[in-house]
Amino acid sequence: MTPPLHAQVVVVTGAARGLGALMARRLAERGAKVALVGLEPAELKAAAALCGPEASWWEADVTDLAALGGTAEGILERYGRIDTVVANAGIAIGGPLLDSDHTAFSRVIEVNLLGSVATARAFLPALAASRGYLLQIASLAAITPAPLMSAYCASKAGVESFAHALRAEVAHQGVRVGVGYLSWTDTDMVRGADQDDVLREMRARLPWPANRTYPVGPAVERLVAGIARRSSHVYAQAWLRGMQPVRWVLPGLIAAVGGREVGRLAPRLRETAGSRLRPVGAGGAADEAARSAAGPSRAEAGGQ
Repeated sequence: MTPPLHAQVVVVTGAARGLGALMARRLAERGAKVALVGLEPAELKAAAALCGPEASWWEADVTDLAALGGTAEGILERYGRIDTVVANAGIAIGGPLLDSDHTAFSRVIEVNLLGSVATARAFLPALAASRGYLLQIASLAAITPAPLMSAYCASKAGVESFAHALRAEVAHQGVRVGVGYLSWTDTDMVRGADQDDVLREMRARLPWPANRTYPVGPAVERLVAGIARRSSHVYAQAWLRGMQPVRWVLPGLIAAVGGREVGRLAPRLRETAGSRLRPVGAGGAADEAARSAAGPSRAEAGGQ
């Protein structure tokens, strides 16, 4: 039997801002004790303060397994159990592959995919003990390819497949695994991508309803409802469910239509290539800043 949210301890990664911070707040409003994990101490502290006196925040890089392991131990020590983990941390970079910085491109894969793997590895023992739930945040980019977003698409397709495979591995331990899907949602990441005129124009020419930016509030409400049900699939926008039966046809369609659009925009993409060498949005900037500050080795995780 699934325990009610007011009886659960929920961990949310990527919780310093945006989707993760609001998800933690909505979960806390439904009575959950929430632990916010991320890279920005000031933002984490402020976000946790909005989640009530029992909330806590923990600074850790999701690609650092040792730091995440220490975080998991600290959360267990504080609360005595962990019932749900939301693997939400992620960054993005845009533009053609050959114009991109290889290190920045690879970092998207590292944070989004390998960071999710590390999150599962660090927290699954606690989830097995509580017969809990892991929600892996994926994206519309896991369902359909998108030119100029190859790193993000690869990482989100990867986390979707990872979560599906993991579901079968841990089911006998009583752990349930879900995948959350979002279209373009009004977060720092999407606003950061929209600062690029060429990428914004490319997105505006997508067919409806994929060309809209959706408010974050209703998206979070649907995700929280899915967490309460421990759903295998959670759709932050209802129409995304209808994409699943037709996803097989999308790669060929995108190759034809998207190829023409990229060709049309190619001169402008070349002229502005230097502006796309870093991850987009405030979260991407925070990841860069944290790596620069840490140098060759990551700082240890700490909880408040």
